[in-house]
Amino acid sequence: MADEPIADKKKRTRKILAGLHKVYPDATCALEHVDAFQLLIATILSAQSTDVTVNKVTPVLFAKYPTPQALAGARPTDVERIIHRTGFFRQKTKSVIGASQAIIERFGGKVPNDLDSLITLPGVARKTANVVLGTAFGKNEGVVVDTHVGRLATRLGMTWTSRNPKDAVRIEQDLMQIVPRDEWTFFGHSLIWHGRQICIARKPRCPDCLLAKWCPSAGMFNNLG
Repeated sequence: MADEPIADKKKRTRKILAGLHKVYPDATCALEHVDAFQLLIATILSAQSTDVTVNKVTPVLFAKYPTPQALAGARPTDVERIIHRTGFFRQKTKSVIGASQAIIERFGGKVPNDLDSLITLPGVARKTANVVLGTAFGKNEGVVVDTHVGRLATRLGMTWTSRNPKDAVRIEQDLMQIVPRDEWTFFGHSLIWHGRQICIARKPRCPDCLLAKWCPSAGMFNNLG
């Protein structure tokens, strides 16, 4: 859909959004949390892991370290033992302890609620910041582009070229042009849900997809084994 005029792409996007609202009206972040701090830490841990795995680890982690102050003073070996199953546990331990220390030292013990400040925290890049801002603070500063969103945005023809689904920065820029700003957070969460349930990586369930009528890739995967 590289040659699709932006006006047509926006019109098709509105139909896709309407379909997502119908199927996933309550779509939100699958990472379990009670506040912005827990969401921040959980999102850092979710890199190269799954939400299911992170949700098994964080209750133990937050029971022992419920606040930035507590986690900032944690022994790295203790944190590593708790988060080990999320993968890359040594680097993630440095990130979550470092982020907690930075929150105390530079932000008065509270998770900052702006993009420029969030991305200065260890382990926090734009995607993590978008998750925290949209979900915890209700601020639509960008579109979360994880592996699911990157894959589906490409299949749905919502980018101007055949992007590599891993080119999250360019895909986000494309999506921000055609998805209404007040829908950015919902769009990211609902597309993630859709990617897990219907438009799965290896063999998407196109016959069961309510978005198929607006998807240029619909039916292309029917012959996969």
